[in-house]
Amino acid sequence: MRTLQVEVPGERPYPIHIGAGALRAELPDVVRRHGRELVVVITNETLARLYPDGVADVLRDLPLRVAACILPDGEQFKTLDTLTRIYDRLMALEAHRNTLIVAFGGGVVGDTAGFAAATFMRGLPLVQVPTTLLAQVDSSVGGKTAVNHREAKNAVGAFKQPAGVVMDMEFLATLPPRELTAGLFELVKHGMIRDAALFEFLEARRAAFSGRDWSFWEEAVFRSCRVKAAVVQEDPRETDQRAILNFGHSLGHLLETHTGYETFLHGEAVGVGMLFASFVSRRWGHLVPDDYSRIRSLLLTSMPRKRIAPLDESGFTRLLMHDKKAAQQSIRFILLGGLGKVFIRERTTPAELWPEFQRFLAEEPDALAMGAG
Repeated sequence: MRTLQVEVPGERPYPIHIGAGALRAELPDVVRRHGRELVVVITNETLARLYPDGVADVLRDLPLRVAACILPDGEQFKTLDTLTRIYDRLMALEAHRNTLIVAFGGGVVGDTAGFAAATFMRGLPLVQVPTTLLAQVDSSVGGKTAVNHREAKNAVGAFKQPAGVVMDMEFLATLPPRELTAGLFELVKHGMIRDAALFEFLEARRAAFSGRDWSFWEEAVFRSCRVKAAVVQEDPRETDQRAILNFGHSLGHLLETHTGYETFLHGEAVGVGMLFASFVSRRWGHLVPDDYSRIRSLLLTSMPRKRIAPLDESGFTRLLMHDKKAAQQSIRFILLGGLGKVFIRERTTPAELWPEFQRFLAEEPDALAMGAG
């Protein structure tokens, strides 16, 4: 079992507990420290079937009431309508300031439940229990919560730091292979942008990606969370350097929005975006060919190889500029200067990126294809 302490300026420090069996070993203590009368577990239909009393059983010996709010499963339900369902459920339960929210699920549950916790009764305490690899290394750490708008991903949201995070590696055993792979991209991202040793560790251990070696996953997730926690502590509200965590996300969010959130899992889209950003970094002279080859080899091992509907330059520009990182007809595009070295290129325009995107489609057909069929 590993524990990482996150100390965000202006917020209470909170622990991230990582390891097989962490739910039973750590969650009761995390909840007990906050002394709440009512715990509302927000989860989705899939997890409610797999673990019908998973959290309630763990909290059975605590003197509090536990209730559930069950949401439909899928990125397409990460909406304001779903948020309203949570509010309605909290009202029906007579939730109040002594209510604790536990987000039990993947990134959609964590983001939506987190936004509800940030806004209901002007803020309720939140504990994140991420059950997917993607949520463990990405959305559950750092306090960014949001729902999607039809025109842009994560367009409506708030910052809400959790009171604690409990990551149980055993949940990965019931994760579909595609979901596990999606999480790997965000995990690899942290090595690419800030920790070359993490990238090398994953590069050497890629045979473990599809297995149940909990010691491997514990180490990989711990290292990944350590990178993200360090960046969040430096810039908790994404006013400057935290933007490096968006590496791969400009194209990733574009692909998700263009395909109606139904073709790509978030991590898959970000994986394509990461390869594109690396491709541009090499093309623009920032990344040496050998590093690009290593990145390409690792990412293409798990790339989903999707085909998307035709996209012209005007559509590309419109979707890119709706990205929440866009400003004044340009975006802050994240580029690599080498493994573990990343920088922000200010005022990057769609006109600069569109021809690179066309070259990327032509030169990396195993990553992404465009057209009917």
